Amino acid sequence: MSDKKTNAVSKKNNSFRLKLPANSENLDIIRKFVSGIAENIGFNEEEVYQIELAVDEACANIINHAYKNDNMPTEKIIHVTVRTRKDRIEVKIADKGVGFDPESLETPDMDRYLRERKQGGLGVHLIKTLMDEVKFHIKPGVRNEVKMVKYLQK
Repeated sequence: MSDKKTNAVSKKNNSFRLKLPANSENLDIIRKFVSGIAENIGFNEEEVYQIELAVDEACANIINHAYKNDNMPTEKIIHVTVRTRKDRIEVKIADKGVGFDPESLETPDMDRYLRERKQGGLGVHLIKTLMDEVKFHIKPGVRNEVKMVKYLQK
């Protein structure tokens, strides 16, 4: 199925792609897309939930931060690519919005965070905790990408 403005799904060589407008109404579609693939290659229920949550956080960050400026000249699109291997799933989430410096983020002090009842700000920490590998490639306005890898536990 494909529709240039709303979404497109394609499969090529164990690689699946999904392209959707960056709005919160599409988060459920993205979660189901990624979790369905993860289930099919053998991840258990808990692992599928971890992958789903990490992907949800990455996409929510794009919606809430990368495309925050309504005057951005680019289309507000989220690109999701899932590649399956024998021993892992690789998920890339990309956008063309405002970037950030992932190295500037400090590991949060969870005791203090909970004590002060802060809200937000844990997305990247959560992603790194849930996934086995996380890498960022940031080029604001050109392409920002987070690559997340989860290995199958045998």
